[in-house]
Amino acid sequence: MIRAGLLALVLLAAAPAAAVQPDEVLPDPALESRARELSKNLRCLVCRNESIDESHADLARDLRLLLRERLVAGDSDDEAMAFIVDRYGEYVLLNPTARGSNLLLWLAGPAMLGAGGLIAAQYLRRRSGAGDPAPETLSEADARRLAELLDR
Repeated sequence: MIRAGLLALVLLAAAPAAAVQPDEVLPDPALESRARELSKNLRCLVCRNESIDESHADLARDLRLLLRERLVAGDSDDEAMAFIVDRYGEYVLLNPTARGSNLLLWLAGPAMLGAGGLIAAQYLRRRSGAGDPAPETLSEADARRLAELLDR
């Protein structure tokens, strides 16, 4: 019984804890649920690759509060996200859209991989086509000199 309790304690300690403070939680559970889902998709601008839902930074708290204000004001999920993106730029999204200038970034990786594959294939084709060079035959003078050296 004690082992099960310790195991449960360890598993709870290992689970990621949300940084949402009790004073941020909305009284309406439906709005709070929407806010939590949306905040998982917004990047903390201080912590870089952490969502504002996980971050303890002051700016993340401000973004969580701003998001909740927009939802309480009656904005839809898309409108609330659009408001924050308009204010902070697309960098605030953990999964940026694949359009506009971001499309170049989305396509650059696969394009570079394809170009590298083509270069490697071309190199291997040239290398295998070259084969081993034909052995050079010795001139008569070189053959005599070799024979002298081997006789010694």
